[in-house]
Amino acid sequence: MDITTLMGIVLGAGLIIWGIVTSGDLGNYVDVASIILVIGGTITAVLASYPMEKLKKTLTITKIAFQNRSHSPTNIMKEIIELSSVARRDGLLALEEAGNKAEDEFLKKGIMLIVDGTDPELVRNIMETELTFLEERHADGRGLFDSIATFAPAFGMIGTLIGLINMLQGLDDPSTVGPQMSVALITTFYGSVLANAFGMPISAKLKVKSKQEILMKELIVEGLLSIQAGENPRIIEEKLKTFIPPELRSEMGNSGEGE
Repeated sequence: MDITTLMGIVLGAGLIIWGIVTSGDLGNYVDVASIILVIGGTITAVLASYPMEKLKKTLTITKIAFQNRSHSPTNIMKEIIELSSVARRDGLLALEEAGNKAEDEFLKKGIMLIVDGTDPELVRNIMETELTFLEERHADGRGLFDSIATFAPAFGMIGTLIGLINMLQGLDDPSTVGPQMSVALITTFYGSVLANAFGMPISAKLKVKSKQEILMKELIVEGLLSIQAGENPRIIEEKLKTFIPPELRSEMGNSGEGE
């Protein structure tokens, strides 16, 4: 599990509660009608924005924000270099056994395409098409939380307008102005918290995770095509090092480092 996602949400909520408690009464910030309006309104707006089937698929993507992927770019590089050594020594057909053992489905698919003798250009097209659809699925996942970050403040404002209308209707009784104004502002508060402490951070985390996964799969595509082209494992290693930051290249050894 990616503890930073959960930690960020929990600490954010904790800081908000701390700020409330140290400056006033926590009970003043609790209004059931406002909570229902903001959370319920946001949920209904999201439901209206997504077809049910797409919404179900999108929700499964959001778990990425809370997961730690076991594969790192350096591990994938080492695996590809090992595959290139096998292919150079025993031929491309020898990769079939390694392909069956591969844990990464994207890597396994690419290996099998090569073993089947698929044209290199077609291999690239197939793998890059899969990457394109992967990016689209990830964008849908982020879009869900972007929608939450958009709709929550909007429903908070709607609640504020409702509260202001009620306040204006009761101006003949000055004692009700303060409580009515307080309730009116609470819905805006709830909307801002939901957007900034939940929707936007999860969307940002999914974007980071998506970039990491896409980078790893682009590395796989380049590595497999280099293997298919019969390039030297040493050349493949140097080529793949360009995909990762300099500070991670040391994990692959000091060779090829010019920095």
